[in-house]
Amino acid sequence: MAEAFIYDAVRTPRGRGKADGALHTVQPVQLLALVLRELRDRNRLDTTLIDDVMMGCVTPIGEQGADIARTAVLEAGYPVSVAGVQLNRFCSSGLEAVNLAAACVMAGQVDAVIAGGIESMSRVPMGADGGALWTSPEIVARHRIVPQGISADLLATRYGFSRTDADIYAAESHRRAWTAWQEGRFTGSVMPVRDRLGHPVLDRDEGIRPDSTVESLSKLKPAFEGLGRKGLDALALLKFPEIAQINHIHHAGNSSQIVDGAAGLLVGSRAFGEKAGLKPRARIRAFAAVGSDPTEMLTGPVPATRKVLGKAGLQIGDIDLFEVNEAFAVVPLLYMEQLGIDHGRLNVNGGGIAMGHPLGATGAVISAILLDELERSGKPLGLATLCVGGGMGVATIFERIH
Repeated sequence: MAEAFIYDAVRTPRGRGKADGALHTVQPVQLLALVLRELRDRNRLDTTLIDDVMMGCVTPIGEQGADIARTAVLEAGYPVSVAGVQLNRFCSSGLEAVNLAAACVMAGQVDAVIAGGIESMSRVPMGADGGALWTSPEIVARHRIVPQGISADLLATRYGFSRTDADIYAAESHRRAWTAWQEGRFTGSVMPVRDRLGHPVLDRDEGIRPDSTVESLSKLKPAFEGLGRKGLDALALLKFPEIAQINHIHHAGNSSQIVDGAAGLLVGSRAFGEKAGLKPRARIRAFAAVGSDPTEMLTGPVPATRKVLGKAGLQIGDIDLFEVNEAFAVVPLLYMEQLGIDHGRLNVNGGGIAMGHPLGATGAVISAILLDELERSGKPLGLATLCVGGGMGVATIFERIH
């Protein structure tokens, strides 16, 4: 089987996913086209060598509908011969796109793909596409489907994580992200977003709050307690009757921020790199997807990690760095506890709590961050993973090319 290499990775900064966010004025397709142009220009890439563009998008309707990947290909000025496809595995869509691209390269069916994702949450609100998983009373009742915030608080209750645990983790995420930006750790992959006149719109992740402390976070009210009282706690506890009540510990300060953003990775074969005159930065060792309980919903990264390690013939101790999407503080907390990982190896530059979670793009965003950090630290192996709506998990192992 052929190997799949990563030749480059770029991402936009993440802008607050509200009407006053810096990227709200930029259409999603334009944000994605900027990423495609940046990959082309900085690599002096002959885009006739690209077979396909695969982009994750969790809410592919309205401005993000009509196969936004293909639209962005045309808007970015790529040849009409370059195909484009949008895919959706909820929050892991950006990483799923990278994995699909790698699979196609490994199978020898394509030579080069740009894979990543896009989500403009200020312009296309989360959940705007509906869907039976969330809206069908029969399906919701039968499978005990609750909002992810309820799932997060359920997990915290089941595994004994306190509000203080979550707030300590969140404050550290902000501290690490601020330090990373101050030290220029993201500059290798982050491309400033500019308007059509070349004026800067946003050049760094917008949501970092370096003044966040456990004390300041403790003043925020639990975000999901009200929903729980409306019967959703009771619905979740039908699955877990051993729990008397859910302790609601998550709030806006220890959950991922809603943001806008896009990212792309250039994935290709060895032959593509030689033809394009590019040196690979990393290769993909293995990838895996799993299903997990749909009520708890957020536990997937642990079994996905175990599965991908098995595929690669590795142990947890072989991985130098981990990127675990901070959908809620309990996700990385549980991950570290169940897999015996020290926080010094996980999300060393902060995560979604500090910088945001642009749904369809996040998997590609954390992959870019992981590649940069492997190079900066000189370490060989990194693993990226995300929890997924509906109860799933996706994980990928990257190996730095020396």
